[in-house]
Amino acid sequence: MTRPVDAEPAATQRSLPDRGGPVISTLYTRLAGVAAHLPDATLTTAQVEDRLAERNPDLDLPRGLIYEGSGVRRRHVASVDDKPSDLAVRAVRSLLRDADLQPGDIDLIIYAGVCVDVIEPATAHIIAAKLGASCPVFDVRNACNSVLNAIEVADSLIRHQHYGRIVVCCGELPTAVTPWTLKDAAEFYTVAAAFTVSDAGAALLLEASPTPGVIAHRFVAQSADWDASVVPLHDMTNDLSTGLPSLGPLTIDSVKLLHGLKSIDPAIVHKGLAEHGLTWDDFAVVCVHQASLSVLWKQCETMGIPTGKVIVTISQHGNMVAATLPVQLAMAVQSGRLRRGDLVALLGVASGFSAGLLIARW
Repeated sequence: MTRPVDAEPAATQRSLPDRGGPVISTLYTRLAGVAAHLPDATLTTAQVEDRLAERNPDLDLPRGLIYEGSGVRRRHVASVDDKPSDLAVRAVRSLLRDADLQPGDIDLIIYAGVCVDVIEPATAHIIAAKLGASCPVFDVRNACNSVLNAIEVADSLIRHQHYGRIVVCCGELPTAVTPWTLKDAAEFYTVAAAFTVSDAGAALLLEASPTPGVIAHRFVAQSADWDASVVPLHDMTNDLSTGLPSLGPLTIDSVKLLHGLKSIDPAIVHKGLAEHGLTWDDFAVVCVHQASLSVLWKQCETMGIPTGKVIVTISQHGNMVAATLPVQLAMAVQSGRLRRGDLVALLGVASGFSAGLLIARW
């Protein structure tokens, strides 16, 4: 028998002791707010091709392939002075302003971006310092599923009464490592995905609630083909004067990528819905990670997702890495497509490979 969507298993219907306080009822987690920051400056795909031609005059680089392969027409580009933390902080400030909260009201900050300011310490520390917050912090990273995994962690921490109000945020700055100079024309095909990425910041507010908001999260991983999609670290030596780590461009092995994507069983999504007696018709919005427009439509076909429920961002905003899903959520709320009480699904696929499904009542 399928249990109702807002019901929890009987085993979790119990009272848990508050830290040093009276016994209170079981808590749930609600998505209390979302905000996004998209840099004003943009580059069209035609402008990207112009820049590549200018910086590689001796190479015969194909025109039109970036758009044909990805569907990306435009991407956002942050200021040269911006760090990932800056993009995240702008989103968090907007989030707090909308919720009428101050940095001191945050119990925990989880940074969930692929891009980081430094290798050590956690970028969440830098964000807290820029906000003037003094709460605990840490980072969660799992490629483009980082935010989904951070929500899973936050949900557990809130349910176990460790924290009552958590901010999950990310700042993606992938254009900073765009490979504008190529050694030969063949390299273009290896790094072509790097010309589809976009800069963005996003933030989510999660709070303790007496009623369910985050209803379910399901994740799987198939790691055998982890090296199909990689942003490598180069020049790591013991000589600090010349050997500081540097990021290479996003490189793709198309054969391994296809194999890895096919290894992800779509049953994770279908079972996740069936366990709660849901179909796609029950959702107001379905947010799907988007690295390519053609892959998005193929995913919708495979999963049976009605295309009218999807927030399409890849064409005008590029691949925003881990910020993609929260940016879509923010757009859905801002446009009125998602209202309080509506069901929303977040479906992520990430390098590695991993796939995840989050079901929530907004």
